[in-house]
Amino acid sequence: MIIEFRCEREHARRWMDRETLSIDGRDVPLQIAWTATTESRPTGLDALFELERMVLHRGQHSGAGKLKIIPERTQARAGTADVIVDFTGAARDPNCSARLYLRPLFNGAAGENAALAAILAGDLPVIDIVNEVDNSVLDRGHPSGEIAAGLSGALETVMARTLTMVAAILSGRPRIVPQLARPAGNRIGLQPAAYVARGLAVSIAKEIYRLCCYAPHWHIGWRFNDGAGVWQTGNLSGPGWNVLADPGHRFYADPFPITWQGRTFVFFEDLDHRIGKGIISAIEFNDAGPVGDVVPVLEEPWHLSYPFLIESDGALWMIPESSVHGDVALYKCVRFPDKWERHATLLSGLELADVTITQHNGLHYLFGAWRDGTGGYSDSLAIYYADRLFGPWLPHASNPVLIDRASTRPAGNFVTIDNKLWRPIQDCADGYGAALALAEIVELSPTTFKQSVRHSLKPGPAWPGRKLHTLNRCGRLEVIDGSRVQPKAHAFASKFPSTALAPRTNPSVAC
Repeated sequence: MIIEFRCEREHARRWMDRETLSIDGRDVPLQIAWTATTESRPTGLDALFELERMVLHRGQHSGAGKLKIIPERTQARAGTADVIVDFTGAARDPNCSARLYLRPLFNGAAGENAALAAILAGDLPVIDIVNEVDNSVLDRGHPSGEIAAGLSGALETVMARTLTMVAAILSGRPRIVPQLARPAGNRIGLQPAAYVARGLAVSIAKEIYRLCCYAPHWHIGWRFNDGAGVWQTGNLSGPGWNVLADPGHRFYADPFPITWQGRTFVFFEDLDHRIGKGIISAIEFNDAGPVGDVVPVLEEPWHLSYPFLIESDGALWMIPESSVHGDVALYKCVRFPDKWERHATLLSGLELADVTITQHNGLHYLFGAWRDGTGGYSDSLAIYYADRLFGPWLPHASNPVLIDRASTRPAGNFVTIDNKLWRPIQDCADGYGAALALAEIVELSPTTFKQSVRHSLKPGPAWPGRKLHTLNRCGRLEVIDGSRVQPKAHAFASKFPSTALAPRTNPSVAC
């Protein structure tokens, strides 16, 4: 198979500088056909990108940077391509003989200008990959922008996830095309210079904030609830939420409660801001709340978080997130709660965050936020399945099964209500960990997947702040997490009481 990218010569970008496209781990030959530019770009765009490179990216080049074309390396041979991916806004040549002609659309329009227009209006676009031979939509996704710094970073993120989708289509795997709402089209966009100036100002303000405060500073909320919980009400109402006290220079996040051997503990990510690396810790709960001290239970040379717990074969197991290490590892509890041994590697050679497992129709299903090394890390869902917890784990036929920042990343344990399977998900439409959503699994098999988001939960009077990204329950004990401002000057002296959040708490102080 020969793949041809059609790109505009006058606006060649560094992300186009490639001779292969990775498809299922194989490097497939790629050629570039440089075409004349059909639409002008905003004046001074490359100069603005260079300014962002120096200030926002600390001198590092981004994929949106200007590319110096080397014709002998990238010259396409006319009429030789089996597949054409046209990134321009020009009309398709009706005499083209390629068997597949793909056109990425950004909020329904083709070309880099369409992607820029969406970004300048304040949002990343919904991406459609269209087969122009029959005008069918082969894939659709909405990227997340956690690492999208500035205009150039946003453009790089959009194009990175576009390549993810193109590679998935060319793999031959069946695609699941979700219905995703495009961002409102009546928003007035900024001019590039104003957008970049605002982005630089925000970046400077964030740096000043980081000098004064630890950010983000996550904290765990808990409550005892004898009645209907979040899953039943679809909101955070009910008994008041309490905050688990932390030492100030450490944050606690991703709470997972469990009762084992007659004792109840909440396991969570425990990150020291001064080091920037997380470990897994736990604290015991009795009928009155937390008792005793926080106990470190698992540490590795790499960052750990999201301590998913599962019982199997009479033992307790943990799968902490270790995506920076490139694997999914299973740990066995050999002394509860504080001694765990690495037992097996379930998956390796991939970035898979917040792994969560459920059993459905006789199979184990493993969900995780997947990343192929580029773009955001909360917008792509991969599923694996196995007969038993220890594997072997096989990929879902349509991986990644979903690309959508608002309904992809796991946020806690699956639950079954009235014989229906549900999962909490992170809604990252307004930023990483900004809100929660509750989704019903409508279809799930090794070849199918469909979910429907039924409820959206955002911080408010019941849980002041700007973040909410984990939900779990064990018996009467419900746990969530959020974030707050944590000044560095008071980090060592402050002790935040484990008391109910008062309604008078000012939401504007949370980060």
